[in-house]
Amino acid sequence: MNVSTLVWGITLAGLIAVLLLDLLIVGRRPHEPSMKEATGWVVLYVAMATVFGVFVWLGYGAQYGQEFFAGWLTEYSLSIDNLFVFVIIMSRFTVPRIFQQKVLLIGIVLALLMRGVFIAAGAALVSRFVWIFYIFGAFLLYTAWTFTRQGETDESDFKENALIRWSRRVLPISRSYDGAKMTTLSEKGRRIFTPMLIVMIAIGTTDLIFALDSIPAIFGLTKEPYLVFTANVFALMGLRQLYFLLGGLLQRLVYLSLGLAAILGFIGVKLILEALAGNNVPFINGGQPITAVPHITIGWSLGTIVSILVIATIASLIKSSRDGRAARKVAATAAETTRTPAETTARRPDKSEREKNGQR
Repeated sequence: MNVSTLVWGITLAGLIAVLLLDLLIVGRRPHEPSMKEATGWVVLYVAMATVFGVFVWLGYGAQYGQEFFAGWLTEYSLSIDNLFVFVIIMSRFTVPRIFQQKVLLIGIVLALLMRGVFIAAGAALVSRFVWIFYIFGAFLLYTAWTFTRQGETDESDFKENALIRWSRRVLPISRSYDGAKMTTLSEKGRRIFTPMLIVMIAIGTTDLIFALDSIPAIFGLTKEPYLVFTANVFALMGLRQLYFLLGGLLQRLVYLSLGLAAILGFIGVKLILEALAGNNVPFINGGQPITAVPHITIGWSLGTIVSILVIATIASLIKSSRDGRAARKVAATAAETTRTPAETTARRPDKSEREKNGQR
């Protein structure tokens, strides 16, 4: 895929412009977006990603178009799973709802910067060393296994890392927030930090961990740095609005982790097969490629990813609906059994009423 410097420049300028617009909106009017506003922004970002994918498909061929859509869908799905942790962080540090937009936006900017570094490093490694696919594949298989062991995400799943604990211990931090500011004045007039700084550290370190999962996954679908970068950017840019749009729906996606485990496991196997096909590791097949391994096309990859996501989403919604009905039934039964004898007697018709009803 030959992407000119001009196309790179236009792409970067367009994405930066959208990001600055987002920053301007949040900076000028911090607020909790309504359902209508969040829906509008999410639809806009999904439409932008779709239009861009069509542009790649028509301009550079179906192969690269499918690679972009497969990479974008994978990264978008991983981003939705990441929202679970963001929800926990916001709850754990009791961030006011009107300032959560700013926290999410700064987290997205940090994620873009970190992923840019990882993408550059990953592209350099992939172009020089075929054996790196063995490491990427094994890492994705291990990550997939950890996803299968996850239960329902709750606040106990978030553990403060060493950097957060060090910051709490060493830095002077106020007891309460001062709007969305990271510093404030103490009663003695000294400049100290607010809990918002700890929230930013939590979000930033979490972004770093997420990048370690997502970058090997997308390199298993495309080796083109341009597609890796744009797929990551489009997956992250609508994350802030998606956080407010999904809200309680996140808790209903009970099988999302299993779906992501299947996707990461599939990509991990694909990477290992590609590494075997281009093998040059001396102790594997004498350093010669293994031509008998099957080749998984990008068309099959895209179809598999879409199918897994659809099945996981539908199964999650069905299970959540059944669990909700069962919970309501249990609650109704419990309420019935806790009625006082007086209430039960009041509801039970006497003998004359029963005879009347029988005559009717």
